[in-house]
Amino acid sequence: MHGHHTPPSAASATPDERAAMDRALALATRGPAEDANPRVGCVLLAADGTTLGEGWHRGAGTPHAEVAAIADARSRGGETRGATAVVTLEPCAHTGRTGPCTRALRDAGIARVVFALADLGAASGGGARELAAAGVDVVGGLREEQSRELLAGWLDQAARAARDAAGASEPERATAPEQASDSEQPLNPEQTTVHLVLKTATSLDGKVAAADGTSRWITGEASRAHAHTVRARTDAIIVGTGTMLADDPSLTARAEPAARPDAAARPDPAAGPETFVQPRPSVSSQPLRVVVGRRDVPEDAAVRGTDGRFLHLRTHEPQEVLAALAARGVGHAVLEGGPGLATAFLRAGLIDEIHAYLAPLHLGESGRSAISDLGIPTLADAPRWHTEDVQRLGEDVLLIARRAAPAHA
Repeated sequence: MHGHHTPPSAASATPDERAAMDRALALATRGPAEDANPRVGCVLLAADGTTLGEGWHRGAGTPHAEVAAIADARSRGGETRGATAVVTLEPCAHTGRTGPCTRALRDAGIARVVFALADLGAASGGGARELAAAGVDVVGGLREEQSRELLAGWLDQAARAARDAAGASEPERATAPEQASDSEQPLNPEQTTVHLVLKTATSLDGKVAAADGTSRWITGEASRAHAHTVRARTDAIIVGTGTMLADDPSLTARAEPAARPDAAARPDPAAGPETFVQPRPSVSSQPLRVVVGRRDVPEDAAVRGTDGRFLHLRTHEPQEVLAALAARGVGHAVLEGGPGLATAFLRAGLIDEIHAYLAPLHLGESGRSAISDLGIPTLADAPRWHTEDVQRLGEDVLLIARRAAPAHA
């Protein structure tokens, strides 16, 4: 991990900047809690302290908060040159699905940046140093603790990624399971950690299918639509060969082919100046479809598709699956089934987040359970999860839980 420029103390922030940071933190909470990217808010201030524009990050592949705020300011006819950007996380300095925020801020003529929390990411960090070197006035640490609390789950994941990167050796990175792939996605040995979401869709008693194997559909249309929005934001979707053979899923994300993934959020004039239209991900940018297991995938299986974004990993080892995905640049993945694969990843301690869609029905003892034996003999041994969010989706309920941060000595 590289060193970081230390910006001036937050004590130099003005009252207008402090109020703007409070607003930016509120905007950040509008971002999706279930996304791999951090929730970030940004407010642009004119020299007289009035608000020029606002924005927040709406999920992986969509504009970052700074870019959204610049777009909002321009839609209002505001002049961004000489403005101050107040943002809850240090602007990123790397190119991922979108360009670096540091470049967007410089191109917009931003003269001052006030941020809450430093971005310690090995790839994304260093924005404050880059901006300062370009002559931008930079202040850090304003409302740092509030931002840290908001980003607790993401920070824990980033810290684990840094530990993995520091501890991984080249021979370990070169090891990969036997695999058959139609995907041409390049390998990326610098990516070592995958944020893994376990998705379940069950009855109230935790069943994913009835005694006769029927499972379509346990949850309602609203739940399935929400699951597709998560699919559209992720890098990869994982299922086992059992689920693939039983259901023949396509594992695609339904989305309207509207804006490009990097298109700026735009104001919705019918809903007021603070409401934005979310750019929908294009159906031409689908997640990698991954099947895990040693059984063959039929040539006519729907999961193969025709876009080359298919990967068959002939292994039963969860760690090998994540290593293979990380080597292909996958940073966020959703595990959708089946019970055997979900149980293996839970037992290995590799699940970072759970999306549990619950439908108001019971299937009883003869139904098929979402999770099998986890080797937990007593309640005290059961790992606890932190409830991040609870949403009502039609008649169903979605529970989003994250791995609880480890206790500090």
